[in-house]
Amino acid sequence: MIFPRHNCLRAFTLIELLVVIAIIAILAGMLLPALSRAKKKAHQASCLSSQHQIGIAITVYLDNNLDRFPDRRDLKVSLPGGYKPWTTWPASDPRAGWALQVFRDSGASDRVWLCPATVGSTIGKLDQVLQASSTVTNAPMVSYWMWRFDRTNDLSDPTMLADFWTKSVNQAVTDLQTANDPTVGYPNGPIDVELLVDPYFPNTVPAIPEVIKGLTMHGGGRNRLYLDGHSTFFRDKRTPR
Repeated sequence: MIFPRHNCLRAFTLIELLVVIAIIAILAGMLLPALSRAKKKAHQASCLSSQHQIGIAITVYLDNNLDRFPDRRDLKVSLPGGYKPWTTWPASDPRAGWALQVFRDSGASDRVWLCPATVGSTIGKLDQVLQASSTVTNAPMVSYWMWRFDRTNDLSDPTMLADFWTKSVNQAVTDLQTANDPTVGYPNGPIDVELLVDPYFPNTVPAIPEVIKGLTMHGGGRNRLYLDGHSTFFRDKRTPR
């Protein structure tokens, strides 16, 4: 007598299932760091592109305003939190919430002022970093610093020599050369003058609290926009975090 054949389905054993899970875990462990690095690189590239667009908008603004920077010390004082010079390094406030309003009509959209690396990050939670661009609820945030617009003193004050309010590009460079600030260096022209930059807290500055020493948006350095309009990533061993 011939008996019919039956297809037998063989199930995974518990050991085989555990082996598969272990292999998947190993592969995930190898891939996740690579994905994290890729994400950080993407944020850095996006941030650099945004700074380049801001540079174009500032150039357009200067072309339409007799090559002179604005004087919006009033806006800098009236933004949420007001003008808040740090009690630690440095004794000024480089946050640039005011700039979003000023350069918006020149082509810098609201979204380019917030680096994606700040969202949900430690540095993005610091008071010295983010600033709202107006008093309106849910106003667009700005995550960049502009050191040359960091004070609100009278323009005749000697401390304002290194600030650019109302100045032409040539005067800004000349005054910065005259100021000869060792933390800035001696610029040979607009190509050497930093105009906008990612927040950073060098680990070599004693006055900076330990909890934020070495922090920056992009580990290992920061993106910078220069007065001549070019932007680049500047590597700095003092900001590894």
